[in-house]
Amino acid sequence: MPSSLPLSPHLAPSNGPYPPHTSTPPPSNCPNTTTHIHFPLPPSFPKTPIKVPTPPWIKGPLLLPPEKILDLSQKSHKNHTRKPYSRDRSLTEKVRGGRGRQAMKKILESIAKLQEFDASDGAESPAIESGFEFEVPLGEQAEDEDGRSGSNEGGKMPWARAEKIVFWRVKKERVATKAELSLSEAELVRLRREAVKIRKWIKVKKVGVSLDVVDEIRKTWRESELVMLKFDLPLCRNMDRAREIIETKTGGLVVWSKKDMLVVYRGNDYQITSKSFPKHSALASVENFVSRNSEDRTTIFEDGMVDTSDTEEDSNSPPTGLVMGIDSGAGLIDGTLFEREANRLLDGLGPRFVDWWWSKPLPVDADLLPEVVPGFRPPCRLCPPRMRPKLTDDELTYLRKLARPLPTHFVLGRNTRFQGLAAAILKLWEKSLIVKIAVKWGIPNTNNAQMAWELKRLTGGVLILRNKFFIILYRGKDFLPRSVANMIAEREIELKTQQLAEENARLKAVESFRVSEETSPSTRTSGTFSEFHDIQTKRGHPMDRNWEIKVRIEAEKDRLEKELRKQEHKLLILKLKTERSEKQLAKLNSSWSPADAASDQEMLTEEERQILRNIGLKMDEILLLGRRGIYDGIIGSIHQHWKHREVVKVVSMQKSFSQVMNTAILLEIESGGILVFVEKLRKGHAIIIYRGKNYRRPVKLLPENLLTKKEALQRSIEMQRRGCLKYFAYQRQRTIWNLKHKLI
Repeated sequence: MPSSLPLSPHLAPSNGPYPPHTSTPPPSNCPNTTTHIHFPLPPSFPKTPIKVPTPPWIKGPLLLPPEKILDLSQKSHKNHTRKPYSRDRSLTEKVRGGRGRQAMKKILESIAKLQEFDASDGAESPAIESGFEFEVPLGEQAEDEDGRSGSNEGGKMPWARAEKIVFWRVKKERVATKAELSLSEAELVRLRREAVKIRKWIKVKKVGVSLDVVDEIRKTWRESELVMLKFDLPLCRNMDRAREIIETKTGGLVVWSKKDMLVVYRGNDYQITSKSFPKHSALASVENFVSRNSEDRTTIFEDGMVDTSDTEEDSNSPPTGLVMGIDSGAGLIDGTLFEREANRLLDGLGPRFVDWWWSKPLPVDADLLPEVVPGFRPPCRLCPPRMRPKLTDDELTYLRKLARPLPTHFVLGRNTRFQGLAAAILKLWEKSLIVKIAVKWGIPNTNNAQMAWELKRLTGGVLILRNKFFIILYRGKDFLPRSVANMIAEREIELKTQQLAEENARLKAVESFRVSEETSPSTRTSGTFSEFHDIQTKRGHPMDRNWEIKVRIEAEKDRLEKELRKQEHKLLILKLKTERSEKQLAKLNSSWSPADAASDQEMLTEEERQILRNIGLKMDEILLLGRRGIYDGIIGSIHQHWKHREVVKVVSMQKSFSQVMNTAILLEIESGGILVFVEKLRKGHAIIIYRGKNYRRPVKLLPENLLTKKEALQRSIEMQRRGCLKYFAYQRQRTIWNLKHKLI
């Protein structure tokens, strides 16, 4: 045999030219064959057929000539014809966005170039602008067949859009931190590199930067110049404010921050002491001020309201920017208009809350106000004429929307003893309609409901919002400022003085006027001493011991008689409603005529009943009997079940077993089947009915002698209504019997 070049180890030459079960080579369009690529073979390649692998559905071997074998060792090179670049590509091809604004812009640019070329030759052409607008003389506007102008308004292209005025958002200027201003660039870079390597931090809880946190920071500063802090809610939401608090309370510099983490540098001039860690000077001055001035911070007015403003400045004044507001002096000059107005509103109400977790202005710390104010009493209130003090829904919604952008006035952490806070609120209400109070975070056993109730009792305001974060109080329509309340009190005193003077003058005039002893027989006795004497003779003398008992007995008797008449009237209404319900129920029952029981019913043995019972209990297909009871749809559904199976399983939710048995017997009569068994389930009862051996499907599945689905629901509602009316009528009757027994 001549030498051959094998294409694959699986391809071996065969002896015969074709498979044994075929006499001719397979056609080229055979579905079981594969399209092959023809390539020239070397002259030394054998011409004998080669056996190739076959798919599982071909039983015999497949022999192919060598020229039809695919050579996998050679790579096929496909001729990718590249389309020549077309200048009309933007118009003919689909690019991103379609042939829209960019394509038309290029068209207009090309037309503008042509216009310049024509203008150099002296030819006239319409003026075309690159801004998607063109000018057309008014006299040369083309009109279409309907007489409408061919150009739209303003001479704009149809695809041109109206220009939109965009107000760019002004980027907030970055404010340099205290560390960037006080430290050099190289030192700041070094500290930040060291801050990234720190893996231990101090947890700042919801309470904020407390004294324990400050002591822990100073303890860490003894060993390292940097300390990392991790903030919990709510300070983690405003890290700028957290940085200000840390730098104020510790005296350090924040050199690095990331998410809810801050790294604080102790400073170059920090002195390490071996004794117990002293408190920061600013923080110590705050606490000294609070302790010294907690008792004499308030002044009581004559009307019971409290003035929390300081009457005079002395050596006990708070340190600038901590108690009465951090940077309070600088805030009045450098702060925004909102901050300056809020600080002016809160000045004189009390010490500010340093650990405030939102931006400035800082609210007043209500926990530092006096708990008890001697002589405090709620303010007097007087509603203007023809005005209701109660708020409507629209007014309540308006006030809640009005309170949303307002700054927080107070921060509260305790549940009781709010007389100092109430006095400050009353003073604030003279300038503002609404008081916004925030509840402190991290304070255990805080109850915002108790807080709101206590403040409402002391101030008499209207609570418009209360949740676990805020308590918002409205001063009310009947609120009177201190000056107005003083004027009204003075006016009331003048009126009472005038009334007393008039009464004294009237008494003097009566004494000077003498009435004749003889009275005319037609004189009435009402309001005279004789009428009073007659009442005493009939009812008894007031000095009699049994007189008060008799009056109480008469009053109780009158009350019982009045209650008896009221109960009898209600009983009469219930009886009328019961009669109306019974008439409606009788009308529905008249259209329901149950069928008679069959006389020749099939008999089942006990064994057959037991088998049918087991079959019915194992069935998953059930027919649920609801509040409507038995109506035409239930019987039709039973026949539909019997179309595919011999037994139907009906589940009733009735509680009484006697009602379940009556329902089962009625189903047996109306459907024409045989009642097999009534089984108690975990929820309800199962009624198993057998269709019978001689069952024939009725022509009409819905019987005409039963109620419809709608009528059955009305009947169920009326039965329930009648039962309720009878129950309430029985209660009224028992009450009437008890009242009559008491009257006897």
